[in-house]
Amino acid sequence: MNRLDGKVALISGAARGIGAQTARRMAEAGAKVVIGDVLDAVGNETVKEIVSGGGEARYVTLDVTLEADWTRAVDEAVSHYGGLDILVNNAGLFIGQDFEEVGVETWNKLVAVNLTGVFLGTKMCAPALRERGNSSTHGSAIVNLASVAGLVGSQLDPLYSMTKGGVTLFTKSTAVAFGRKGDRIRVNSIHPGVIETDMGAHTFVARAAQVGTNDVEDARAQSLKMHPIGRLGVADDIALGIVFLASDDAGFMTGSGLVVDGGYTAQ
Repeated sequence: MNRLDGKVALISGAARGIGAQTARRMAEAGAKVVIGDVLDAVGNETVKEIVSGGGEARYVTLDVTLEADWTRAVDEAVSHYGGLDILVNNAGLFIGQDFEEVGVETWNKLVAVNLTGVFLGTKMCAPALRERGNSSTHGSAIVNLASVAGLVGSQLDPLYSMTKGGVTLFTKSTAVAFGRKGDRIRVNSIHPGVIETDMGAHTFVARAAQVGTNDVEDARAQSLKMHPIGRLGVADDIALGIVFLASDDAGFMTGSGLVVDGGYTAQ
């Protein structure tokens, strides 16, 4: 189940957090993994960890807002591993400020990573994914990291929600666009709830500041209450979902959103 034997994956923002855990899980499932990030030292350490555990992985510097970096990342996958079967658009940015306080420069940075990065990743990887997909039973796969904030409104993070809503609809649109062209490339999104990563910790700080208490533990407790399952998520919860979407077990899924949120959006 959920095996990736013989497949090659490129994961953006994979030096740490959800991306790094996804790389680990994909390597365990048999994939050769290219880790892309701007955190070179951390990324190389993640690669060393995977390789020492018997997996295959390489690191490449990848600023998702730059076409040239995407070209180099795809070339790394093709030249060293022979092709590209899976793209995970994981890199993302969270600001955590009230939208009335955000300047255009900050907004442009958020858009550049959360939207332009997904656009460029999909565009620049499409030829390699198309080539491998044509010879695969269930085609190639793109998994986009969206969020519950891309499904329901966010009181404290409307700009983040706006970008993740864009990712949600871009996922559906590219799924049908690839299908219209006859490309065997499946595109799905995954929608995490609040996850205990560095970004998750940042959300607690930001929310405590926005409500004027600066009580981070209370902000965490409030987030916990929004998850009926009784806990916050961890990186592995999302990584396992990504591996499923990338595997042939999800071969009849495209244009779908997998919600992994501990019941957050069920209320």
